[in-house]
Amino acid sequence: MTTTRKRVRKAVLPVAGLGTRFLPATKAMPKEMLPVVDKPLIQYAVEECIASGIEHVIFVTGRRKNAIEDHFDFAPELESFLESKGKSQQAQMVREISGGMHFSYTRQNEALGLGHAVLTAQELVGDEPFAVLLGDVIMDGPVAATRSLIEIYNETGKGAITVQEVEPEELQFYGVIDAEKAPGSRWGDRLLKVNNLVEKPKTGTAPSNLGVSGRYVLPPEIFEFLEKTKPGAVGEIQLTDGLVALAKNGSLWAHVHDGKTHDAGDKLGFLKATVEFALRNPSFGAKFRKYLKELDL
Repeated sequence: MTTTRKRVRKAVLPVAGLGTRFLPATKAMPKEMLPVVDKPLIQYAVEECIASGIEHVIFVTGRRKNAIEDHFDFAPELESFLESKGKSQQAQMVREISGGMHFSYTRQNEALGLGHAVLTAQELVGDEPFAVLLGDVIMDGPVAATRSLIEIYNETGKGAITVQEVEPEELQFYGVIDAEKAPGSRWGDRLLKVNNLVEKPKTGTAPSNLGVSGRYVLPPEIFEFLEKTKPGAVGEIQLTDGLVALAKNGSLWAHVHDGKTHDAGDKLGFLKATVEFALRNPSFGAKFRKYLKELDL
């Protein structure tokens, strides 16, 4: 007798953070709405969801996050105004922002960690596998990172996370995996069986050079592990603890991302992402490149 595995239809996007690293810009504006060239940061994650076949995005929000909801809502007045001015292309662009996606919103009333944010979405996720995407990380590559994880889940029925190679001095800022190669995988050396994870290891103690980079596809069992997780030293429930439990059960894969990861959650990473996406813009990329070359710095 065969069982039908549930599809990954839903994605959780935790966006309740205060964005303190971008103050004063984020005093009244959500960090997720800061523009990377001509799109807010959070739109890149939603577009990745669309490219990965996700149908339902669940935002875990907090206070002052209404702009995110407004951005993905219908805007008939704006569309009508643009059409009346003969700007049909812009009207179509506004119309397509949501990509036909279904959006839900739930509040994380306290900043109690990423694990707690995922738990907050439990009722909306239900008894289904789901993706988690960190909205301040832009994954760039030939295949959407979340799509790769969904394919791994579909084939194996186990959770999967995206990892990337990290410079030794930067490993202290990541969750780092202890893993081994998965034999006979169609993903080759890019698929690893995770044995353990270490959150922000001290310098020189990391089990590998592969850091978790903000994309996850998880079975619903993760909620059971997170419910049993006690808050850490700073009073937060870490998603890493739930991932460790999955790994100990032999139920977690890691996929080495085939592309570039932009950590736009800090100012330097945000600026790098902005410059790289601007250089690729077909409208002004060539002029921008010329401008950068001409700078007398």
